[in-house]
Amino acid sequence: MQIGIRLHDIKKAPLEERLAIAHEQGFTCGHLALGKVISEYATDDGALTPGLALYLKHLFEKNELDVAVLGCYLNLANPNPESLKKITKRYMAHIRFASLLDVGVVGTETGAVNEAYTFEERNHSEEALEIFIRNLRPVVEYAEKMGVIMAIEPVYKHIVCNSKRARRVLDEIGSPNLQIIFDPVNLLDISNYEKREEIFKETIEALGDDIAVVHLKDFVVEDGKLVSVGCGKGEMNYEQILSFIKNRKPYIHATLENTTPETAVFSKDHILNIYSSIGVES
Repeated sequence: MQIGIRLHDIKKAPLEERLAIAHEQGFTCGHLALGKVISEYATDDGALTPGLALYLKHLFEKNELDVAVLGCYLNLANPNPESLKKITKRYMAHIRFASLLDVGVVGTETGAVNEAYTFEERNHSEEALEIFIRNLRPVVEYAEKMGVIMAIEPVYKHIVCNSKRARRVLDEIGSPNLQIIFDPVNLLDISNYEKREEIFKETIEALGDDIAVVHLKDFVVEDGKLVSVGCGKGEMNYEQILSFIKNRKPYIHATLENTTPETAVFSKDHILNIYSSIGVES
């Protein structure tokens, strides 16, 4: 397992400094969301040139870091045609950029049926899933052309809310360039979190071969809602997930989420201590 961090969870600083901090803290990869970590220069579609990609590539190499995920978390089910056109263009710009930057995957969540990108019951409908698949298809086709892996992240409140719907997306699009970001906590809600071990087991069984990246965080229950926190700060038991990683996903990128500059090393060490205690199945 190669453990990493969302670069926007490191203290606010120029990207060069954030990468140096990640390296010093013992991380070996990072989740890069361009607009969240770079303010010192432009990152719009037109700014994503080969020169910028190669500059960033050398910068990551200097700090001995992989780009595990190039994040482009936009709503591919946006009902506004003009907004959807811009979003699709943005995905393609990221994919083109990723082909030069040598990233693991271009990552995305799976949208909502409204422009606000918020939860409503219709997100879990058959209609919503069909819309998402239809709009994702040309993005994946472009990823194929550019030799890039596109990875979707199932989230309970979004359209692809469970492993069954994720499996259907993979099967209907049928591309080796479409894979999965497995974020266990994102599959949970106040309505199902007590069955989390069963949900994780079902997800691993249904999607295990297609999981390309793992996101690791924790959760607590506050005021009847699940609140995400850094690893080791909540109710998660990681043995099942880390056993899956150790036995089936050698050197996979696993990035921490919801850490703070003060808790990142604690969360990293918490996960690595559990990971080191897990045996390899014969």
